[in-house]
Amino acid sequence: MSRATIILQKARKKRTEQGHPWVFASEIDRMEGEAAGGDLVNVTTAQGKYLGTGYWNPKSQITVRIVSYKPDIEMDESFFVMRFRECAAHRARFVNDSDCRLVYGEADFLPGLVVDRFGGVLVVQLLTLGMDARRDSIVKALVQVFQPAGIYERSDVGVRALEGLEERKGELYGQCPRIVEIEENGLKMEVDIVEGQKTGYFFDQRENRAATAPLMTGWGARSGIALGPDPEGGAGDLVPLNANGKVVTFPYWDGATVLECFAHTGSFTLHACKYGAKKVTCLDVSDHAIETARRNVERNGFSDRVEFVVADAFDYLRSQAKGLDDRKMRAAVGVDTSKKLTDAGRTWDVVILDPPAFAKTKGAVAGACRGYKDINLQGLKLVNEGGYLVTASCSYHMAPDLFLETIAEAAVDAGKALRLIEWRAAGKDHPQILGVKEGHYLKFAIFEVRSK
Repeated sequence: MSRATIILQKARKKRTEQGHPWVFASEIDRMEGEAAGGDLVNVTTAQGKYLGTGYWNPKSQITVRIVSYKPDIEMDESFFVMRFRECAAHRARFVNDSDCRLVYGEADFLPGLVVDRFGGVLVVQLLTLGMDARRDSIVKALVQVFQPAGIYERSDVGVRALEGLEERKGELYGQCPRIVEIEENGLKMEVDIVEGQKTGYFFDQRENRAATAPLMTGWGARSGIALGPDPEGGAGDLVPLNANGKVVTFPYWDGATVLECFAHTGSFTLHACKYGAKKVTCLDVSDHAIETARRNVERNGFSDRVEFVVADAFDYLRSQAKGLDDRKMRAAVGVDTSKKLTDAGRTWDVVILDPPAFAKTKGAVAGACRGYKDINLQGLKLVNEGGYLVTASCSYHMAPDLFLETIAEAAVDAGKALRLIEWRAAGKDHPQILGVKEGHYLKFAIFEVRSK
């Protein structure tokens, strides 16, 4: 049976030749042959050179999504088994945890398909017509390759409307408990696969969360604590002593004070505690998120070091910054000190900002810049001298250079000098195809903060 062919226009950017798997309607000159929505088609240049094979959806602006660079493939169960085995081999080589993103759409040459593993359950998103039409083959192949106890679909995302599809969610295979326990970097946490955001958890920050480890200790000297011989004459290792020469018994005396904003399920809080933080403030605007974070903290035995705050991060940071300014004014000569101070005005050794995407469309970038500048400006004001700002953006439309420029502007307004310590992207279970800028969505930075 012959396959229809999509012939691209002469005057177009050579994105397909550069490895981008999306073919837009505006790039297509014509179709030779016939194809129904979801069918595979071959894609060629205007001169007839074969470029790839992908599935076709005339209702979508992304009209063809390339799945192979060989014309003789079929997207049947054996095709998915082959691709899933390749996905499994990549994760086995580069990812220590079994709980991870198993299939990452375009970057795994399976555009429109996302699969995350949470314990014994797989959560899938079918985002496009081409994948939706092959749901049964995908499920059978997932069972064959990964042997899950259950498969749950979370295709309840608005992007399906662009493909002419309705939102869907529910069990596809086996039994899927709503709450599943996972392990990340040695930490236990729960995931709500039914009502959690996206598929239930954000694996893309796994390696970035681990990158905060060096920030969490080395702060004892600021409190006047140093190692010295036991004043009671005990032999052996040195013990922590305060400025008065008394032994400090608190085990995390050398740890940082940490503020995590937009905590979601408290993943950065958990890592901060694991790596030795003294006290962590875990903040999110959602009661549900904070209750989940609280259970995760209890699950790992960190409750004595974590305080929880339900508040809007922008409001909370501004109020703390204002309180700090009020205290500075109060300390100034000649200022009326009769006004009662509020509880605001706290500072931390490490401030972590991991907000949701502020720019979901290209037209939202200007507003996103204002949001990122404001949140980082207020966060910078609350970092102790020589401490660290950990900040991220998951907005694809917020280009890396623009993100850094926005933080630089915030630093100027805050009167701070920043030293970039680390610059990272998504983890190795979220690989990136060269030439596909859309895959470079996550920006993650660690800055040392000093006053000018």
